[in-house]
Amino acid sequence: MTASPDLATSPAVTTSELFRSVFRRHAAGVAVITAAGKRPVGFTATSLTSVAAEPPLLSFGVGTSSSSWPVLADAEHVGVHLLGEHQQELAATFARSGADRFGPPTDWAPGPEGVPLLADVPAWLVCRVVARIPAGDHRIVIAEAVAGDPAGAGRPLVYHQGRFTALRD
Repeated sequence: MTASPDLATSPAVTTSELFRSVFRRHAAGVAVITAAGKRPVGFTATSLTSVAAEPPLLSFGVGTSSSSWPVLADAEHVGVHLLGEHQQELAATFARSGADRFGPPTDWAPGPEGVPLLADVPAWLVCRVVARIPAGDHRIVIAEAVAGDPAGAGRPLVYHQGRFTALRD
């Protein structure tokens, strides 16, 4: 039997740093979200969640201070790319502030609805944005899948303890 936390000595107020520390222990799949604008935008997300099967809805969070937010705030469609363990550098590029995310060596092309699609990913979806919900300094985007391909090769990339890693058998 494991010891339970001592709730009497646990902090009553959850601070942002405590919150981040706890979620560093939560392993999450890695996705890149893209959208078309005057220039394509994109960012690495670990907040991707399946919401419903009928209709096929998903959600992800995006910071309103993100360089991608001004385009995502008005985008009708987004690309959702599930990354493979071979794509740690791609994930890092899309996570890095100020990076030329769509310059070489990123391989991409316009897809359905003009959404930028990344090459060589295990799976991708193009989704129609149906809602943007305020949530603190972020927005939760709800989007409906309208096209996609689950047939790419590779095992999933995972984010855990502040770094990209792979699943172990």
